[in-house]
Amino acid sequence: MAAPEREREGRAREREREREGRGRGRFRLDQPRPPRRKLLPDYDPEAFGRLSERIARFLGTGRFIVWMTVVIIMWVVWNVSAPDHLRFDSYPFIFLTLMLSLQASYAAPLILLAQNRQDDRDRVTHEQDRKRNERSIADTEYLTREIAALRLGLGEVATRDWIRSELQDLVKELEEQQPVFPAESGRPRDVGDR
Repeated sequence: MAAPEREREGRAREREREREGRGRGRFRLDQPRPPRRKLLPDYDPEAFGRLSERIARFLGTGRFIVWMTVVIIMWVVWNVSAPDHLRFDSYPFIFLTLMLSLQASYAAPLILLAQNRQDDRDRVTHEQDRKRNERSIADTEYLTREIAALRLGLGEVATRDWIRSELQDLVKELEEQQPVFPAESGRPRDVGDR
């Protein structure tokens, strides 16, 4: 019974030390920190960025302008020609102005976010293009040096035309020289020489 009591006391002391350590801002390095409570909801910035790009892409189309024009015309026509009890925004159209301002206040940051994402993609693309161009320039310079070395090397190598002309000169020299011992006529040259 003494051993279990000692274990319980040891665990209790360890828990007390942990509580004290947390109170003074100490934490254990061999264990992960407990997750913090977040005040704001968690969201995926990439998903939000893709959504903002889709909205910005739609805001920049003729379809959006046509739909916006149709909605504004219907709004004005309804609030001018409908009976008084069905109108929801009378002549100065303050609610329409508020809705357009609200749409513009959301559209501008979404467009800026989409442009920033496009700038980031362009920057990465330009960096990759620059590296690719540097590699191709280095490869071109290397191949240029290799071709120059081959040309220098070929200047020292006998070409086919040069060898042909040398052989033709040698054949002419041999033809010009008369044989010292004319060949015997009638019998083959090797017969009886043995």
